[in-house]
Amino acid sequence: MQGVGTTKEGKWLYPLLGASIFTLLLMLVSSSRSSSSLKTFRGLPNHLGPKLLVAGPSPPSPPSLAYFITGSNGEAQKIFRLLLALYHPNNHYLLHLDLSATAQERRDLAIMVRNVPAFVTAQNINVVGKADFANHKGSSAVASTLHGAALLLRYGGDWDWFINLSASEYPLVTQDDLLHILSFLPRNLNFIQLSSQIGKTEYKMIRPVIVDPGLYLSSGSDIFYATQKRPMPNAYKIFTGSASIMLSRKFIEFCIMGIDNSPRTLLMYFSNSVAAQEAYFQTVICNVRKFNTTIVNDDMHYAAWDKPKKLDPRTLSSNDFDEMIKDGAPFARNFNENDPVLDHIDREVLHRGEGKIVPGGWCIGEGKEDPCSVWGDVQILKPGPGAKRLEGFPVGSQLIFFHHEIELVSLYRMPWDESMYTARNMLKYKVGKVCFKTRRGKWLDRSEGEETGNGMVPGMKESWYKGEVSQERLGLQTRFAEGVRRIS
Repeated sequence: MQGVGTTKEGKWLYPLLGASIFTLLLMLVSSSRSSSSLKTFRGLPNHLGPKLLVAGPSPPSPPSLAYFITGSNGEAQKIFRLLLALYHPNNHYLLHLDLSATAQERRDLAIMVRNVPAFVTAQNINVVGKADFANHKGSSAVASTLHGAALLLRYGGDWDWFINLSASEYPLVTQDDLLHILSFLPRNLNFIQLSSQIGKTEYKMIRPVIVDPGLYLSSGSDIFYATQKRPMPNAYKIFTGSASIMLSRKFIEFCIMGIDNSPRTLLMYFSNSVAAQEAYFQTVICNVRKFNTTIVNDDMHYAAWDKPKKLDPRTLSSNDFDEMIKDGAPFARNFNENDPVLDHIDREVLHRGEGKIVPGGWCIGEGKEDPCSVWGDVQILKPGPGAKRLEGFPVGSQLIFFHHEIELVSLYRMPWDESMYTARNMLKYKVGKVCFKTRRGKWLDRSEGEETGNGMVPGMKESWYKGEVSQERLGLQTRFAEGVRRIS
């Protein structure tokens, strides 16, 4: 009986196993075909589909900018308009009306910010309640800027660059344009226009001793001069430049919280100097080895000057529109409130409607509604023509002026002298001072660009800048102290 039962079970077992194996093979073939069809892009031959799945390097994440926007009495509306033109949810904004403005103006500015739904949702805008007095002729302006930077470090989240703007300035590119270009640059760069060729500035700004009442009075008062003058310092080298800056987070942290005492020492020195905001950050960054190789010698602004040149740039108008756009700078100064040229910039460059935010890749609203009333991914950028213009500007060309002694880098494999000459012409803006240091320790100063001189080192023949004399014929191991290199 037992043997007969085993034989019957075997008759049914083998067909069952065969059917199971056949079913399993059908399932594997079916899933393979299904997977292959999913990998194939519609409209392309099947053999191209899987190859297109090979992912390339993902684009770099956009940086975050921290804007410190300042104004005075009667400039709340100007600040608010500038904020609308600069806004992006990934950035951080600190608005400051100085003590010349009333407390009611500050409250009105805060109310205007709270009435914009996008601002309330992002929670990335703050208004300074306890304001400072900032006299641009004295050191109180530097103290106010450092105060703003400290607040942004405390409340502004994880940003990459600090930018100070006044209410009289305006952007010439969208934030998507600017963030797109900055995405491909090292986050430790510092955009700051500077020069060590002080000249007459030594007697007008550095040697005179002044007192800024904004440091100890609660009301506005002009600076006053002491009768004596002080000698130039020899513990550090003085640099001057533009008050407009775009500084890395690391450098801002160094100035405010660094264990190196040089930022505080120089702050004490410039507390009695005229226009300290045009020399403080320049002098700090150029005298610290850790940061003097991170300088891009430009303030990122377009400005037009009267002839003869005055202390401040002239006010821009519609007549300057073509030139300022051609320049390629991301910002411009100075503008009158509600000047028609601002409407022209909004309409033709920023594509911003009246009272609206500049639309970006994060704005996905459709129809007649405000596109920025509906949010998408804030990491998505839609760069436009402004990004193309920035590619020709120093921020896009990635040419750095630095202040550190390194081996000479020849551009485009040209002779060392011709490469320097060509790099200077390529930049198409005032390049500032370039120095060469020889092994003998002698400094050779080059004049300050096309507008003020022929750009040659004193004592050198013009032919040397045309590549007719090689480095070997100079008989000196020349190095750059302030020169040009390209970021790899």
